[in-house]
Amino acid sequence: MEVKVLDINGKETGRTVTLSDAVFAIEPNKHALYLDVKQYLANQRQGTHKAKERNEISGSTRKLKKQKGTGTARAGSIKNPLFRGGGTVFGPRPRSYSFKLNKNLKRLARKSALSLKAQESNLVVIENIEFEVPNTKNFINVLKALGLDNKKSLFVLGDANKNVYLSSRNLKATNVVTSSELNTYSILNANNLVLLEGSLAGIEDNLSK
Repeated sequence: MEVKVLDINGKETGRTVTLSDAVFAIEPNKHALYLDVKQYLANQRQGTHKAKERNEISGSTRKLKKQKGTGTARAGSIKNPLFRGGGTVFGPRPRSYSFKLNKNLKRLARKSALSLKAQESNLVVIENIEFEVPNTKNFINVLKALGLDNKKSLFVLGDANKNVYLSSRNLKATNVVTSSELNTYSILNANNLVLLEGSLAGIEDNLSK
């Protein structure tokens, strides 16, 4: 799969790169995508919710009224879940929502997401970005040159680049990750995927195992 390489001004450099068909041109597996995104979102949940149950409510355990003869239901304690301020029945407790997926399925999901972006023509390859100092204005100029200034975009770097990361940090619609941090949710959540040349080898190496 041949893709043209653009410069940071959005113009063709005259060079092309060959993307692996085993990574960028497979038939997307929708169920693998669903499971991987579901796991990612589940892992983001704190699971710290808690409601007090009957034995945790502060209050007297005195019997409120006699057992019989009142014409109403019997009641043994003010902590009864039927009363206002009483304990919650089967309320939420702190728990972990995470679940396990095997590596092959997660790898398939990432390849499916990349292939989907390639099929939709929402994937571009640009030359490596180098900023001498962090500068958000320069990064915005790159987005404008690529026509991504009003779109959600994901930039994938080969190695960590502090200046590029800091330049994009204040932009809500733009996310910058390295090839080793790439995940299915981030790919699908972005309208456009921007791969820097230096990231291609890492992506294909990680997903071709």
